[in-house]
Amino acid sequence: MIYVSGQVAVDRKGEIPSDFRAEAALAFENLRTVLAAAGTTPADVVKINYYVVGLNREKLRALREARDAFIDKNRPPASTLAGVAALFREDCHLEIEAVAVAR
Repeated sequence: MIYVSGQVAVDRKGEIPSDFRAEAALAFENLRTVLAAAGTTPADVVKINYYVVGLNREKLRALREARDAFIDKNRPPASTLAGVAALFREDCHLEIEAVAVAR
């Protein structure tokens, strides 16, 4: 079991995109990188938790698009989505936790 804590959309310069759609895409890319370092892939993910600041329909739509590019839609992992008041930085609007099973 691989437990991945709080992946966010911080790039190599320490910056977070100001557009939520870009933020979601980068957070999933960062998650992909961590999974690869652990010898796993998105196909090995069995659970995802999402924390979204200011959750609304537009953000939900953008999050689903980014998620669908990441997961196998025929075998999606279990998931939990929570709207939250704040995350670790004021400019951060999404945090993703994941559990993967190494095969």
